[in-house]
Amino acid sequence: ANEELFRSDAYLETCTAVVTRIEDGRLYVDRTVFYPLGGGQPGDTGRLQWAGGTLDIVDAVYGTDGDVAHVVAAGAELPPPGTAVELGLDWARRYRHMRMHTALHLLGAVLKYPVTGGNISVDKSRLDFDMEDAVDKDWLAARVNELVAANRPVSHRWISDAELDANPELVRTMSVTPPRGKGKVRLLDIDGIDLQPCGGTHVRNTGEVGAVSIGKIEKKGRQNRRVNVHLAD
Repeated sequence: ANEELFRSDAYLETCTAVVTRIEDGRLYVDRTVFYPLGGGQPGDTGRLQWAGGTLDIVDAVYGTDGDVAHVVAAGAELPPPGTAVELGLDWARRYRHMRMHTALHLLGAVLKYPVTGGNISVDKSRLDFDMEDAVDKDWLAARVNELVAANRPVSHRWISDAELDANPELVRTMSVTPPRGKGKVRLLDIDGIDLQPCGGTHVRNTGEVGAVSIGKIEKKGRQNRRVNVHLAD
Protein backbone atom coordinates (compact mmCIF):
# COMPACT_ATOMS: atom_id res chain seq x y z
CA ALA A 1 0.00 0.00 0.00
CA ASN A 2 1.20 3.53 -0.61
CA GLU A 3 2.14 5.70 2.35
CA GLU A 4 -0.52 8.32 3.14
CA LEU A 5 1.60 11.18 4.48
CA PHE A 6 -1.47 13.40 5.05
CA ARG A 7 -2.68 11.03 7.80
CA SER A 8 0.19 11.98 10.09
CA ASP A 9 0.77 15.57 8.89
CA ALA A 10 -1.99 17.44 7.07
CA TYR A 11 0.32 20.44 6.57
CA LEU A 12 2.69 18.74 4.12
CA GLU A 13 2.23 20.54 0.80
CA THR A 14 4.78 18.59 -1.26
CA CYS A 15 6.60 15.28 -1.25
CA THR A 16 8.97 13.29 -3.40
CA ALA A 17 7.81 9.86 -4.54
CA VAL A 18 8.38 7.11 -7.08
CA VAL A 19 5.76 6.04 -9.62
CA THR A 20 4.72 2.46 -8.84
CA ARG A 21 2.13 1.78 -11.54
CA ILE A 22 -0.28 3.27 -14.03
CA GLU A 23 -3.79 1.85 -14.34
CA ASP A 24 -6.74 3.21 -16.34
CA GLY A 25 -4.86 6.46 -16.91
CA ARG A 26 -4.40 6.95 -13.17
CA LEU A 27 -1.06 7.31 -11.52
CA TYR A 28 0.04 5.49 -8.37
CA VAL A 29 3.11 6.40 -6.28
CA ASP A 30 4.79 4.91 -3.22
CA ARG A 31 3.88 7.90 -0.97
CA THR A 32 1.59 10.89 -1.34
CA VAL A 33 0.32 14.09 0.25
CA PHE A 34 -2.91 13.92 -1.80
CA TYR A 35 -6.07 13.22 0.20
CA PRO A 36 -8.46 10.96 -1.76
CA LEU A 37 -12.19 11.63 -1.91
CA GLY A 38 -13.84 10.20 1.21
CA GLY A 39 -15.76 11.02 4.36
CA GLY A 40 -17.48 13.93 2.64
CA GLN A 41 -14.14 15.61 1.87
CA PRO A 42 -13.16 16.11 -1.79
CA GLY A 43 -9.99 14.66 -3.27
CA ASP A 44 -7.03 17.02 -3.54
CA THR A 45 -5.86 18.66 -6.75
CA GLY A 46 -2.39 19.89 -7.64
CA ARG A 47 0.56 19.02 -9.82
CA LEU A 48 3.20 16.42 -10.43
CA GLN A 49 6.70 17.26 -11.71
CA TRP A 50 9.48 15.05 -12.98
CA ALA A 51 12.51 15.36 -15.25
CA GLY A 52 10.26 14.98 -18.29
CA GLY A 53 7.67 17.61 -17.48
CA THR A 54 4.76 18.74 -15.32
CA LEU A 55 1.24 17.34 -15.03
CA ASP A 56 -1.92 18.66 -13.43
CA ILE A 57 -3.57 16.27 -10.98
CA VAL A 58 -7.28 16.95 -11.27
CA ASP A 59 -8.52 14.61 -8.52
CA ALA A 60 -7.43 11.98 -6.02
CA VAL A 61 -9.55 8.92 -5.29
CA TYR A 62 -9.16 5.49 -3.78
CA GLY A 63 -8.11 3.08 -6.51
CA THR A 64 -7.15 -0.56 -6.56
CA ASP A 65 -5.80 -2.23 -3.41
CA GLY A 66 -6.99 0.75 -1.37
CA ASP A 67 -4.16 2.91 -2.71
CA VAL A 68 -4.53 6.60 -3.56
CA ALA A 69 -4.97 7.05 -7.32
CA HIS A 70 -3.95 10.39 -8.84
CA VAL A 71 -6.31 11.34 -11.67
CA VAL A 72 -4.83 13.32 -14.56
CA ALA A 73 -6.42 14.87 -17.63
CA ALA A 74 -7.31 12.35 -20.33
CA GLY A 75 -4.54 11.78 -22.87
CA ALA A 76 -1.79 13.28 -20.73
CA GLU A 77 1.68 11.78 -21.07
CA LEU A 78 2.54 10.01 -17.81
CA PRO A 79 5.95 9.25 -16.32
CA PRO A 80 6.59 5.47 -16.41
CA PRO A 81 6.86 3.29 -13.28
CA GLY A 82 10.17 3.80 -11.48
CA THR A 83 10.27 7.54 -12.24
CA ALA A 84 11.14 9.86 -9.36
CA VAL A 85 8.54 12.63 -9.09
CA GLU A 86 7.56 15.54 -6.87
CA LEU A 87 3.92 15.99 -5.88
CA GLY A 88 2.52 19.38 -4.89
CA LEU A 89 -0.94 20.28 -3.60
CA ASP A 90 -3.19 23.14 -4.55
CA TRP A 91 -2.62 24.24 -0.97
CA ALA A 92 -5.14 27.11 -0.80
CA ARG A 93 -7.96 24.71 -1.72
CA ARG A 94 -6.83 21.96 0.65
CA TYR A 95 -6.36 24.37 3.56
CA ARG A 96 -9.95 25.58 3.15
CA HIS A 97 -11.06 21.95 3.22
CA MET A 98 -9.09 21.50 6.49
CA ARG A 99 -10.75 24.56 8.05
CA MET A 100 -14.19 23.48 6.82
CA HIS A 101 -13.79 19.89 8.02
CA THR A 102 -12.78 21.09 11.48
CA ALA A 103 -15.69 23.58 11.49
CA LEU A 104 -18.13 20.73 10.84
CA HIS A 105 -16.79 18.90 13.90
CA LEU A 106 -17.43 22.05 15.96
CA LEU A 107 -20.96 22.25 14.53
CA GLY A 108 -21.54 18.63 15.54
CA ALA A 109 -20.20 19.36 19.02
CA VAL A 110 -22.85 22.08 19.45
CA LEU A 111 -25.73 20.13 17.88
CA LYS A 112 -25.46 16.83 19.73
CA TYR A 113 -27.66 14.86 17.35
CA PRO A 114 -26.78 11.85 15.21
CA VAL A 115 -25.26 12.87 11.88
CA THR A 116 -26.94 11.44 8.78
CA GLY A 117 -24.70 12.94 6.11
CA GLY A 118 -22.26 15.67 5.24
CA ASN A 119 -20.28 17.30 2.49
CA ILE A 120 -17.30 19.66 2.33
CA SER A 121 -16.37 22.17 -0.35
CA VAL A 122 -14.36 25.38 -0.56
CA ASP A 123 -17.41 27.67 -0.53
CA LYS A 124 -20.01 25.81 1.51
CA SER A 125 -20.11 22.74 3.69
CA ARG A 126 -22.96 20.97 5.40
CA LEU A 127 -23.97 18.42 7.99
CA ASP A 128 -27.33 16.66 8.05
CA PHE A 129 -28.72 15.86 11.50
CA ASP A 130 -31.38 13.46 12.68
CA MET A 131 -33.35 16.11 14.57
CA GLU A 132 -36.86 17.50 14.63
CA ASP A 133 -36.12 20.71 16.54
CA ALA A 134 -35.77 24.03 14.78
CA VAL A 135 -32.47 25.82 15.45
CA ASP A 136 -31.83 29.55 15.71
CA LYS A 137 -29.09 30.45 13.23
CA ASP A 138 -27.67 33.35 15.25
CA TRP A 139 -27.48 31.24 18.41
CA LEU A 140 -25.81 28.42 16.51
CA ALA A 141 -23.26 30.72 14.84
CA ALA A 142 -22.40 32.27 18.21
CA ARG A 143 -21.84 28.85 19.83
CA VAL A 144 -19.65 27.57 16.99
CA ASN A 145 -17.60 30.78 16.95
CA GLU A 146 -17.08 30.51 20.71
CA LEU A 147 -15.43 27.13 20.08
CA VAL A 148 -13.31 28.67 17.31
CA ALA A 149 -12.24 31.49 19.64
CA ALA A 150 -11.37 29.00 22.40
CA ASN A 151 -8.36 28.05 20.25
CA ARG A 152 -8.36 24.44 21.42
CA PRO A 153 -5.69 22.07 20.06
CA VAL A 154 -6.74 19.53 17.43
CA SER A 155 -4.85 16.24 17.29
CA HIS A 156 -5.32 12.64 16.26
CA ARG A 157 -4.41 9.25 17.58
CA TRP A 158 -4.97 5.67 16.55
CA ILE A 159 -7.04 3.08 18.40
CA SER A 160 -7.63 -0.55 17.59
CA ASP A 161 -10.82 -1.84 15.98
CA ALA A 162 -11.48 -3.67 19.26
CA GLU A 163 -11.22 -0.44 21.27
CA LEU A 164 -13.72 1.21 18.96
CA ASP A 165 -16.08 -1.76 19.27
CA ALA A 166 -15.82 -1.39 23.06
CA ASN A 167 -16.69 2.34 22.82
CA PRO A 168 -19.51 2.57 20.27
CA GLU A 169 -20.56 6.00 21.60
CA LEU A 170 -17.54 7.47 19.78
CA VAL A 171 -19.32 7.01 16.44
CA ARG A 172 -21.61 9.96 15.69
CA THR A 173 -22.40 9.27 12.05
CA MET A 174 -25.37 7.09 11.16
CA SER A 175 -24.64 6.89 7.44
CA VAL A 176 -20.86 6.49 7.35
CA THR A 177 -19.15 3.83 9.42
CA PRO A 178 -15.48 4.33 10.29
CA PRO A 179 -13.08 2.43 8.04
CA ARG A 180 -12.35 -0.86 9.77
CA GLY A 181 -10.41 -3.89 8.73
CA LYS A 182 -6.94 -2.33 8.83
CA GLY A 183 -6.80 -3.18 12.54
CA LYS A 184 -6.75 0.45 13.66
CA VAL A 185 -8.99 3.49 13.44
CA ARG A 186 -7.94 7.14 13.47
CA LEU A 187 -9.56 9.26 16.19
CA LEU A 188 -9.84 13.03 15.85
CA ASP A 189 -9.49 14.79 19.21
CA ILE A 190 -10.51 18.44 19.58
CA ASP A 191 -9.40 19.06 23.14
CA GLY A 192 -12.43 19.09 25.43
CA ILE A 193 -14.84 19.50 22.50
CA ASP A 194 -15.00 16.45 20.25
CA LEU A 195 -13.62 12.93 20.01
CA GLN A 196 -14.65 10.65 17.16
CA PRO A 197 -13.29 8.51 14.33
CA CYS A 198 -12.32 10.61 11.31
CA GLY A 199 -9.85 10.10 8.49
CA GLY A 200 -10.04 13.66 7.14
CA THR A 201 -7.54 16.49 7.28
CA HIS A 202 -7.88 19.16 9.96
CA VAL A 203 -6.22 22.33 11.23
CA ARG A 204 -3.98 22.25 14.33
CA ASN A 205 -6.24 24.33 16.54
CA THR A 206 -9.80 25.61 16.37
CA GLY A 207 -8.65 29.23 16.01
CA GLU A 208 -7.34 28.44 12.53
CA VAL A 209 -10.89 27.74 11.38
CA GLY A 210 -11.59 31.49 11.52
CA ALA A 211 -15.02 33.08 11.77
CA VAL A 212 -17.86 30.82 10.67
CA SER A 213 -21.31 31.81 9.45
CA ILE A 214 -24.36 29.56 9.34
CA GLY A 215 -26.15 29.46 6.00
CA LYS A 216 -29.52 27.94 5.27
CA ILE A 217 -31.00 25.39 7.66
CA GLU A 218 -33.16 23.17 5.46
CA LYS A 219 -35.72 20.58 6.42
CA LYS A 220 -34.95 17.35 4.57
CA GLY A 221 -37.69 14.99 5.67
CA ARG A 222 -39.55 14.69 8.97
CA GLN A 223 -36.50 14.24 11.18
CA ASN A 224 -33.69 15.47 9.02
CA ARG A 225 -32.26 18.98 9.00
CA ARG A 226 -29.41 20.17 6.82
CA VAL A 227 -27.18 22.90 8.28
CA ASN A 228 -25.00 24.83 5.82
CA VAL A 229 -21.75 26.42 6.97
CA HIS A 230 -19.59 29.13 5.38
CA LEU A 231 -16.18 30.53 6.27
CA ALA A 232 -16.43 34.27 6.76
CA ASP A 233 -13.46 34.96 4.45
